Amino acid sequence: MDQTTAPLGLLLLRLWLAQEFIQAGWIKLSGGLSAPDWFRELSFPMPVSWLSADLNWITAGVLETGLGLLLLAGLFGRLAALGLLFVTWVAVYSVHFDLGWVGWNQIETDDGQGFKVPLMIALMLFALLAKGMGAWSADAWLAKRGRAPG
Repeated sequence: MDQTTAPLGLLLLRLWLAQEFIQAGWIKLSGGLSAPDWFRELSFPMPVSWLSADLNWITAGVLETGLGLLLLAGLFGRLAALGLLFVTWVAVYSVHFDLGWVGWNQIETDDGQGFKVPLMIALMLFALLAKGMGAWSADAWLAKRGRAPG
C-alpha cells in the first residue's frame, strides 16, 4: 500500500502548496510593480532588508509564482521547497509573528494573520524537502532517464 499512497500523498502535498504560493505570487504580480502601503511599512530581515519595498514586492511575487510552478511540476522540487521555506520565513518574520498564534479558524479575517498557518506551510515544505517530490514528479521522471536535476 505504501507504494501507492506515498506518491499520492507527496503529489497532493505538492499540489496544495503550489496553488497557495502561485495564488499569493500572482496577486502580487498582478497588482503592479509598486508595493502597497502596508507592505512598505514592514520590517524585513537581512539580506531582504537591503532591497527596496517595491523590489521586495516584485521578488516575493516572482519567487512565489516561479517556485510554486516548479513545485507543481515537481521539477527541482527540493530547491523550490527550500526557496519557498525562505519566502515563508521572511513572511513570518515581517508580518505574521508579531500577530501571535492565531489563524486556523480566522484565516480569512484580519485576526487570522498570525503565524500558525505559515508554520504549517513551513512544516509541509520541510517534509517535501526531506522526502523529495515523489514518484509522480518531473524530478522522478528525469532521474529514471539518468538526468537527475541538480
